[in-house]
Amino acid sequence: MNEERKSAIYLAITQAVMEEIKANQIEVVNDRNSRVPVSISARHVHLEKAHADILFGKDYTFQKYRDISQPGQYACEEQVTIVGPKSEIERVRIVAPLRKQTQVEVSRTDGFTLGLKPPVRHSGDVSGSSPISIIGPKGRIDLEEGCIIADRHIHMSPMDAQTFGVENHQKVQIQVDGEKAGIMGNVTIRVSERYALDMHIDTDDANAFAITGKEYLRLIK
Repeated sequence: MNEERKSAIYLAITQAVMEEIKANQIEVVNDRNSRVPVSISARHVHLEKAHADILFGKDYTFQKYRDISQPGQYACEEQVTIVGPKSEIERVRIVAPLRKQTQVEVSRTDGFTLGLKPPVRHSGDVSGSSPISIIGPKGRIDLEEGCIIADRHIHMSPMDAQTFGVENHQKVQIQVDGEKAGIMGNVTIRVSERYALDMHIDTDDANAFAITGKEYLRLIK
């Protein structure tokens, strides 16, 4: 194939791609500033002080297992059992530090196992969410609400948000390359001085897109 023919083919492909982007009103951020690291968030539990006292004993001190992506937060050595109407799941880690309200984060698959239909929510928004029980070494708590599926989200500092050209609570799309490439939509931007740049997805999303947690994914607005 001669060079002129190759150039014509490349031009046609480029034009087709640009037309597709324009037709779907997708804006691709400059590649230099478009990629975010991703972490896979397995099922876990955040505890408020009163519930920690019941499950582990008064003023119990949780032991760090490993740091997670957000400054000051860590997965604990301590684990609990979460119980739904159908089944239970053992060895679910506590994530510290303690919070104002207890929250259990699971995947949709976990919900099927437990016999629950947790709503997709922002972290901390547990009003009207699924009931669930938690069993620890010292006791048990039965929550009328508190079990959610965390929404796909990206933590950013204000400087990161400026770099990416996005705002707090904005919804964006994420492009995944590789063997199971695709687009993840309804990804929420969360901006705070306390945050480090990182995207959080659950195990269902990770499996669907063959994500290992070592990738940098492209942000699309």
